[in-house]
Amino acid sequence: MVKFWRVAYQEYSRNVFQRRFLFALFSIPLVVLFMVGLVFLLVLLETNTTPVGYVDYSGLLADPLPPPEPNAPNRPVPMIAYATEAEAHAALDAGELQAYYVISEDYSATGEARLVYYERPKESAMNQFNTFLGVNLLRDQPPEISERVLQGSDLSIQTVDNRRTLTEEGWFNLILPIITGVGFIVMIFSTSGYLMQAVIEEKENRTMEVVVTSVSPSQLMIGKITGDIAIGFTQLLFWILFIAAAFFAARGRLEWVDAISLPPEMILITVATMLPAFVMVAALMAAIGATVTQASEGQQISGLISLPIWIPYMLIMVVVQSPNSPLMVALSFFPLTAPLTIAMRAGFTVIPAWQILVSLTILILSAAGALWLAGRAFRLGMLRYGQRLRWREVFSRQVG
Repeated sequence: MVKFWRVAYQEYSRNVFQRRFLFALFSIPLVVLFMVGLVFLLVLLETNTTPVGYVDYSGLLADPLPPPEPNAPNRPVPMIAYATEAEAHAALDAGELQAYYVISEDYSATGEARLVYYERPKESAMNQFNTFLGVNLLRDQPPEISERVLQGSDLSIQTVDNRRTLTEEGWFNLILPIITGVGFIVMIFSTSGYLMQAVIEEKENRTMEVVVTSVSPSQLMIGKITGDIAIGFTQLLFWILFIAAAFFAARGRLEWVDAISLPPEMILITVATMLPAFVMVAALMAAIGATVTQASEGQQISGLISLPIWIPYMLIMVVVQSPNSPLMVALSFFPLTAPLTIAMRAGFTVIPAWQILVSLTILILSAAGALWLAGRAFRLGMLRYGQRLRWREVFSRQVG
């Protein structure tokens, strides 16, 4: 048992402190920060803070209430009143305005207003002026009614069994399970790749022959897989802390962030399916590393494993339209497609308990079978320096 933990620690420490692991660890947060920053930059570039003028013939804006602050990252656009349209037009010609509105005398009855501009103003400016009008139209109403009207309607979609509800602001809750599932798969393959690479390198430089003199092949393989899983959870924990920090930083500033709600059962289902999937993929990668002679050869074969795992993502429209279709149920039972399929279906439907139990059972049995296969391939291939182990030998040859 002590040897097993030593192998796991050695596998963990050897990879965690390498540059490639640190690069993979920080790459996802840096990419996310870059994308968020790019979105904010594009919004800021699309926001023109040049004032918008208005000529009010209705008297509605004689003593106007100021509009509320726009949601970040939009910036407030000043609203300037003009007594005549000639004055407003002169300001537009001078570049002091990006546009101006002319509000008719009977605006309260007809809602008629004209927008004058040389270059169409940004959506943010027009939305802020519409809110400005709305605030002043409702100034005599109680605050709760005014706020309710300005917020507009909030459409909710509820399943027949009342177990799932989706609101317009909660759109991110739909894709969150998909993002979570994809993140898990990326983590599984990135960390399992270290294990496959390590097995190939130790086989090439014949380190494996020395190691097996002091530890059994089974202890060595299980220790390596345990260390690989610890590497994956280190990566996952760092990403979770980053996401949690980003969530609390954005909370109260972005409406869709405030609406995020991840049910505990969804988290439990995702973790329960991903854990055996992690062990299964890690063991398969180790088995591939034990059968090949070069890293490039192993990467080619591992592609045959990664392709089926991404099939549910390729069929995302089927998942959205028919999450309980026979095809989706079948993919939930196939070991390589089950993790991502379950995660994606959980975002659009309530998965029957029996399907989750069947999928978990198949995944656990597949993980155990992959561990057996990895151990068998390892014992057969560890002393084959420069020779490739064929898969038919793994399944047919008796191991002494």
